[in-house]
Amino acid sequence: MHPDALDEVEPPGDPVDPSTLYEWISAERPVTIVDIRNRSEFEEWHISGPSVTVTNIPAYDFIDDENDAVLQRLPNGDPLVIVCAEGKSSALIAGWLTDHGFDARNLDAGMEGWARVYDSREVAGYEGPGTLYQYYRPSSGCLGYMLTDGDEAAVFDPLQAFTDRYLADAAERAVDLVYAFDTHIHADHVSGVRALVAEGAEGMVPSPAIDRGVTYESAITGVEDGDTVTVGSATIEAVHTPGHTTGMTSYLLAGSVLLTGDGLFTESVARPDLEEGDEGAPEAATELYRSIQERIRELPGDTIIAGGHTSEAAEAGPDGTYTAELDDLLADLSVLNLGESEFVERILTDMPPRPANFERIIAINLGQAEADREEAFELELGPNNCATSREALT
Repeated sequence: MHPDALDEVEPPGDPVDPSTLYEWISAERPVTIVDIRNRSEFEEWHISGPSVTVTNIPAYDFIDDENDAVLQRLPNGDPLVIVCAEGKSSALIAGWLTDHGFDARNLDAGMEGWARVYDSREVAGYEGPGTLYQYYRPSSGCLGYMLTDGDEAAVFDPLQAFTDRYLADAAERAVDLVYAFDTHIHADHVSGVRALVAEGAEGMVPSPAIDRGVTYESAITGVEDGDTVTVGSATIEAVHTPGHTTGMTSYLLAGSVLLTGDGLFTESVARPDLEEGDEGAPEAATELYRSIQERIRELPGDTIIAGGHTSEAAEAGPDGTYTAELDDLLADLSVLNLGESEFVERILTDMPPRPANFERIIAINLGQAEADREEAFELELGPNNCATSREALT
């Protein structure tokens, strides 16, 4: 394609909305994606799923190819969904491919639009009063929760960028959002607790997390190990589970579901190096081991574990949520059954790169820096990387 050829291209008139693409992937409909971002951007994060075929052909390969041989590299797909960062270059490439006889459609708003997809599903395994919903952000694997009972609701690990979504969901469910909980000081996303406090919720943050230097202590309530509050008639009990951070606290909902934040996931365990770095990681890993053995494993085996993240290695359950019974995790993750020294060594051997912008995100969540919702959204783009690699665990 000669660069001037793009000047004559009309983008195809039927772009794919990111929410529609998510519905296709959730339904395991075959999806064929051509991602035209640079290879480094693609390798850092891209759209994936069991039914997804994704091929990276950078935009410059199309533009530099005067003989159009690049067309031979295209995968078979109907349609081909063309993806870039913001949906602009991909619209032109999709239009050019359409002119060459391909069924090509542009992903509206590109990866930025994909990052705005935020799904909500009921957790079927919750057996307490009311209803528990899991929020899922497929672009990063971030998970959050809303518990409702009677006319009250609480959210857990909310994202600032989706503040309006929680408020809208509460209104639709005819409940008042009375609490906004964080499990810890996050390193991969900007917390929505303070934004929801401004909307009338009571902010609930673990006291050990506040001790890290939170500047807005007067605006929130510190949560101690063993504290309980109620939403309607449903109880929420704080269970201190340090390891990922010193302040990491899980929340046991009606004795049925344990929200483990970034401590334990359905396919992996926490990385221990984001608070004190490499030097502090062994001590944090030891704390994580003890939290799992002394706090989490003491719960009934049918307790539902619901983490704060998921990854490509995880499979959604029959209800579409990323949750699992404790006994199933103990059977699936061999690392949970190791002795202390073996556990520490195993999880320190294969950690992925740290989350993008994690130092600034931590500073914002401590209140030592500020960011509006749009900056918060931009800071969170990319993978979360808050877990140890699964390959080291099974």
